[in-house]
Amino acid sequence: MADIIIYTKDHCPYCVKAKQLFKIKKQDFTEIDIGKNPEKAAEMNEKAPGSRTVPQIFINNTHIGGCDDLYALNDAGKLDSLLRSGH
Repeated sequence: MADIIIYTKDHCPYCVKAKQLFKIKKQDFTEIDIGKNPEKAAEMNEKAPGSRTVPQIFINNTHIGGCDDLYALNDAGKLDSLLRSGH
């Protein structure tokens, strides 16, 4: 199973949409709420320089981007193979 990390904030519709896709695909993920844990925002910025918006999604330590990027991968048929690749 893939290692998925999503940096989020409360009341973010794009965060909800991204998490829904992972739930539909029956994928577990680690959610890091940078609103509740502001020190994690610096961690997110280190891992994805220049990324200031949420969600920021990582699969197997690869930066995917935001919600639109995630859905674009899915629409292109590339997400499932990435999720299967695991560690």
